[in-house]
Amino acid sequence: MGSVNVSEEYMNIAVLVSGDGSNLQALMDAEEKGGLGSGKIVLVASDNHEAFALERARGKNLETFVLEGSGYRSREDYDRAMARRLHEARIELVVLAGFMRVLSGFFIDEYKDRILNIHPALLPSFKGAHGIKDAYESGVKITGVTVHFVTKELDSGPVILQTGVGIEENDTLDTLEEKIHKEEHRLYPEAVKLFTEGRLRVEGRRVRIRRRDVDGD
Repeated sequence: MGSVNVSEEYMNIAVLVSGDGSNLQALMDAEEKGGLGSGKIVLVASDNHEAFALERARGKNLETFVLEGSGYRSREDYDRAMARRLHEARIELVVLAGFMRVLSGFFIDEYKDRILNIHPALLPSFKGAHGIKDAYESGVKITGVTVHFVTKELDSGPVILQTGVGIEENDTLDTLEEKIHKEEHRLYPEAVKLFTEGRLRVEGRRVRIRRRDVDGD
């Protein structure tokens, strides 16, 4: 993947959500302060009509779209329907923020190197849906947060940014979750900004981050 060329003054972003949407909130708040670079959230899509994230989006007057899984014969059929809606909105970057469906190979190919995800652990450790709990119960002293590109292998795409979070002796699962979420809310907008500025380049398993002074090269 090379740096992204943006034909318009901003890059259209869709955020896919399933639940509370605290990372969506962090992204919306960052955008208001110019923290997403040229990125603009234009659509929030969900597989769950009861997701509180949709209320957060409507509170910011963002367009929302709900596509629940019932009625689709396969994961790919669902993803084709989702992709059609994203194409209508001219989406250039897809950001997963607690979206609980596993994406099909079709969708990942459709948005190759244009899907970001955030994981509450230091990948490749503690993959899957329970990264915080698994790290806490394992007895490790350091866990963290990873932002990565999405590939067809779950939680295995090239890493964009990571940050460590210490697990202290007096931490509970709840206090560790609070610390992890705080770092997620800081790191995710930073990664999105790097993408919209065209400063990310994938070279095999490695993501190179270009300095600002060479962005025009």
